[in-house]
Amino acid sequence: MKRKWIAMLLTAAVAAGTLTGCGSSGADSGTSGEEGKVINIYTWNNEFRERVELIYPEVEKTSEDGTVTTLKDGTEIHWIVNPNQDGVYQQKLDEALLKQADAPADEKVDIFLSETDYVNKYTDADADVAMPLTDLGIDPDADLADQYEFTKTTASDVNGVQRGSTWQCCPGLLVYRRDIAKDVFGTDDPEAVAEKTKDWDTLKVTAEELKAKGYYTFASYADTFRLYGNNIAQSWVAPGETSIKVDPMIMSWIADSKEWLDAGYLNETVKGQWNDDWNKAMGSQSKVFAFLFPAWGIDFTLKPNWDGESGAWAVTTPPQEYNWGGSYIHACTGTDNPEHVKDIILAMTADKDNLLKISKEKADFTNTKSGMQEAASDNSFASEFLGGQNPFTYFAPVAENIKIAPLSAYDQGCVELIQNSFSDYYQDKVDYDKAKANFETAIRERYPDVTEVVWPQ
Repeated sequence: MKRKWIAMLLTAAVAAGTLTGCGSSGADSGTSGEEGKVINIYTWNNEFRERVELIYPEVEKTSEDGTVTTLKDGTEIHWIVNPNQDGVYQQKLDEALLKQADAPADEKVDIFLSETDYVNKYTDADADVAMPLTDLGIDPDADLADQYEFTKTTASDVNGVQRGSTWQCCPGLLVYRRDIAKDVFGTDDPEAVAEKTKDWDTLKVTAEELKAKGYYTFASYADTFRLYGNNIAQSWVAPGETSIKVDPMIMSWIADSKEWLDAGYLNETVKGQWNDDWNKAMGSQSKVFAFLFPAWGIDFTLKPNWDGESGAWAVTTPPQEYNWGGSYIHACTGTDNPEHVKDIILAMTADKDNLLKISKEKADFTNTKSGMQEAASDNSFASEFLGGQNPFTYFAPVAENIKIAPLSAYDQGCVELIQNSFSDYYQDKVDYDKAKANFETAIRERYPDVTEVVWPQ
């Protein structure tokens, strides 16, 4: 299993080696004795650092370039940041994990982060790169009892052992333009709009109303993917297997996206997400009515791309409940700073007051059920960007009902490549069967151990 883990996760050149850094148990990780002087944290941006600086009481200062945070006891946190794009972050992290067992104390990985799309890769029990929280002295049943249950499941291995924790919960909503709602529906009231967007059949009727007035419902076929993909019944790859099984829910996304695109409910010039056309679709000159975002999407994506006045957007219930994203904190097997790591994880993911502070100052929907219930009824959590609306009122009920889709270590590649392959189909560059064949080719290139792709009948 470990050799398979390497082969799947690292580049071919690195994968030829053995997993020398990933075999020690938590008991070998130095859970007692003198702590090291350097805490190495691997991540892909400044989000985690900024939140540690905000709430962790042991922080003394951070260097001007953001690479070193000094704690009050003199310990230094070294932030090793690599971009998520094109798998760079995971490649650099995996290379460090290979060296973990033999690395000098101050060069060992102490904490690393993962995203929901690839968390399963790092919580794998056989890989043993993320320590069980119990080995740190954290009792998930007691210390993390207030977390949303699906986030605990996401951070656990197949045996139910929790190997990570998160400050985030990422329920998604429908975020819409108030001016377009008024023009088409005569009101921008979130409850009234919710009646227009409450399920896919209703939203299709609404899409026709929007089209008649010259508007698009969403910018791109990619905008709806997470709602379907987060509700699959089976994992892309079952434990111990090497077959990709495409869930019927993914096939529904493919069929519905083509129907919506052909009907004119989506902007045909916006090809996917995270590109210039998609960003511009969030601007004041756009004819796009809505986007599907969790809290981070509003704050990190929509808000920077909006060039009009605050108060132009509002949130309401989506046509299907979903979760998108989440950053998981892992204690790395072999850390020489287990006490510091434990303290940081508990401060960042178990302290309700800390998490409420993050929610208020960073707009994250955070991971305590009681805290988010408080925020949902507290007007001090209202958003100026959303015209004084409190988004937590809408996020909280969605979060309560999320059932996380079954995960696999192949999720990120499957999610990316199925969208890439069928993007050409939506743009009439290839036919349906060719898109399927292209996905099969691409997925085998990404994961050479995949033996077949099984499509539903």
